[in-house]
Amino acid sequence: MAKYEPKTKVTEVTPKDFIAALEDGTRKTDAEVLLKWMTKVTGLKPKMWGPSIIGFGRYAYTYDSGHSGEACMVGFSPRKANMVIYVLSGYAGLDEKLARLGKHKTGQSCLYLGSLDKIDMDVLAEIVTDGVAHMRKKYQTWDA
Repeated sequence: MAKYEPKTKVTEVTPKDFIAALEDGTRKTDAEVLLKWMTKVTGLKPKMWGPSIIGFGRYAYTYDSGHSGEACMVGFSPRKANMVIYVLSGYAGLDEKLARLGKHKTGQSCLYLGSLDKIDMDVLAEIVTDGVAHMRKKYQTWDA
């Protein structure tokens, strides 16, 4: 069986260069804000994970199947349709915080935001901080 090679891994592109290459507009402006904001909230240095995810921290995982790898603890991606926030601990037990957050949609570990001006950034900070704490408690983690 061939060894699985993850597509989403740390690259040499800097998050600032990635954001600078985005088309001017709300998506680029929000990405610039989130880069500084998440760096401050997490206390972690940003890295590009794959071609479009700006991740913070790193954790090691192993599935029941035996597949293992590494991923960022939290991150974001300025997608065309939405700004996607990745909180890999998921959103179970966060109903009260999500109710206070503002306009959003959730996936398993994805939080889809239209624009930051419709979001309570203090509540988002609580969610991101909780996510990092969960990852540090459950997995082997690194700050870079």
